[in-house]
Amino acid sequence: MESFGARLHRAIDERGPLCVGIDPHPALLARWGLDDDVAGLDRFARTVVDALGDRVAVVKPQSAFFERFGSQGVAVLESTIRQLRNLGSLVLLDAKRGDIGSTVRAYASAYLDPSSPMYVDAVTASPFLGVGSLAPMFELAAEHGGGVFVLALTSNPEGASVQRARGADGRTVAQTILDEISQLNAGAEPIGSIGAVIGATVGKTGCDLSAVNGPLLAPGLGAQGATAADLRVVFGSAAPAVLPAYSREVLGAGPDPAALRAAADRAVAECRAVLAMS
Repeated sequence: MESFGARLHRAIDERGPLCVGIDPHPALLARWGLDDDVAGLDRFARTVVDALGDRVAVVKPQSAFFERFGSQGVAVLESTIRQLRNLGSLVLLDAKRGDIGSTVRAYASAYLDPSSPMYVDAVTASPFLGVGSLAPMFELAAEHGGGVFVLALTSNPEGASVQRARGADGRTVAQTILDEISQLNAGAEPIGSIGAVIGATVGKTGCDLSAVNGPLLAPGLGAQGATAADLRVVFGSAAPAVLPAYSREVLGAGPDPAALRAAADRAVAECRAVLAMS
């Protein structure tokens, strides 16, 4: 089976370097004139899918905003995933799961097994219990051509106290995570399938990001304060591996489908121009 890294590389070539989040939080539903209920959630998700599913490389539903409506919300998420895949977008589920043993294997089965109703192309994962604890996710991803994006340097300000802390060997926690991802991606072409999450708001990382040889998801653009120009500062020579992620900056243009498409097109143009200069 073709690897996630190869499929992502092709999708970015064809559709441009952009990941759009589907984050239907209450304020955004209200801005769209929708009720904060399952019907509003479903209308929101369908509008985003219809507008962007056939033109954006990666779409990233935020699982929590669907889960808060219980089983009906999860059913909307399952339908959203199916629709996006049918339209050709790669689906990255933002779930940030992490555990050990049989539990992380269950998470892997939920998201990375093609027989699951929640099957996606890739999932975000938390390495707080150790990168090695995520091995079942990595293994199932490799078996079925999926991907895993591991949190490393996140865009929230609270993350720095943990992620930039140094261990006994002098490396930061983030660098240790990146080093382990690099080993998992060693020799992969055109790019590995285990990615890292590096916020566009973090500034200079002090890490050799080009050594990761995997996709670098860059949230924090738009509403969180980062601009496309910040990608040069954060990623430098690793620019070819960057997958910029926008949510509210694009979704705020809705509910008009044409306005959503125009916002996505602007984001692609801005990111493509900046990354090409890096």
